[in-house]
Amino acid sequence: MDNYPLLNIFWTMLELFLWILWFFLLFKIITDIFRSNDMGGGAKAGWTIFVILLPFLGVLVYLIVRGGSMHERDLDQAKQADAAFQDYVRRAAAGTPPSTNHVDELSKLAELKNSGALSEDEYRRAKDKLLA
Repeated sequence: MDNYPLLNIFWTMLELFLWILWFFLLFKIITDIFRSNDMGGGAKAGWTIFVILLPFLGVLVYLIVRGGSMHERDLDQAKQADAAFQDYVRRAAAGTPPSTNHVDELSKLAELKNSGALSEDEYRRAKDKLLA
């Protein structure tokens, strides 16, 4: 521990943090490139090659040129996900719960079994068919 002073530990932690932050930014930009609907395949390939071959310059140029619209694409994706979730909730809430229909039919089956119209085997098969 004597050969590695406290200031060097903090410096190493800062370098590690910046390295992780750099990879996060790089992956965010690559994701934004492929998610963008206003670019064609050639432009996406060009930006991807530029960002991968010259990562520091590519990321900085991408942020300067297209950085302002990254937020808009993130917001559009969040709105689409929220709309899909709201639509799912609306459809799920609008449907009638199947359990009420099953309860009525099970009670009718039990009455038929108790009255002797259905045997135990017939009752079990009808119940299994209903619950399947």
